[in-house]
Amino acid sequence: MNSPWPSLKDDLELLRSSAVAGGILASGYFRQDIKRWHKANDSPVSEADIVVDQYLRASLMAARPDYGWLSEETADDPDRLSRRRVFIVDPIDGTRGFLAGQDSWTVSLALIEDGRPIAGVLYAPARDELYEASIGGGARMNGEPLTRNRRSGALPLIPAPGAVHQELQAAGLDYKRGPAYPSLAYRLVQVATGKLDAAVSRRGSQDWDIAAATVILSEAGIGIEDVCCGFPVFNKAELRHGALAALSDMSLKPLIHSALVKVYGCPEPQDSAEI
Repeated sequence: MNSPWPSLKDDLELLRSSAVAGGILASGYFRQDIKRWHKANDSPVSEADIVVDQYLRASLMAARPDYGWLSEETADDPDRLSRRRVFIVDPIDGTRGFLAGQDSWTVSLALIEDGRPIAGVLYAPARDELYEASIGGGARMNGEPLTRNRRSGALPLIPAPGAVHQELQAAGLDYKRGPAYPSLAYRLVQVATGKLDAAVSRRGSQDWDIAAATVILSEAGIGIEDVCCGFPVFNKAELRHGALAALSDMSLKPLIHSALVKVYGCPEPQDSAEI
């Protein structure tokens, strides 16, 4: 029996072409004097975020009208909860860095099926880096297989918030602090490239922050987990996740997971409030 869905290859190509076009569009606003404001949660947003979001929604939903839609810059529509396949989009991940003129911002696109990421593209236009993956198809960077370049003999390089560093140091972990790229998705994927040995996020990241990175990391053989409940599940009514860790070396897991739980805790089973 034929699948009711387009092929995953075709969906990945759609994500790729849309991410590149969105990145080119966003680049026209980069390091320019543009309109900016803050949301209710005090996170920054700019006219570039909105323009790219509108373009991506028009492009992706015209091609796949039966899919659901979830984006950081679009009002949430509960209709997505009834859709088996859903696009999860962050038109500019790392807006704060984008507005500051830093070059590691990304366009982050993912396709979710039944709560699991099956394809993802992360495009960093200012760095000319395009990461992509689909389930069973492996992960690639700029068209080549994504392989981790290990830093032989070097101490683990780990970026983290200050409170997490304090816990890791108290636990006696021998490591160096890594660069905290403003784009969480980009930071996570650097564990797959070898530029970082672990990357973490505080409690409260949302689906669009991590969906594309999750499938790229998984296909690159890098473990990523919500320290409270394991592998992330997406497109739920509650979009926020517990603290997350992406690890290239699973021997780091006990200390890093423990540090994150100590600092951020885990939500009560029925408590969706962010701490």
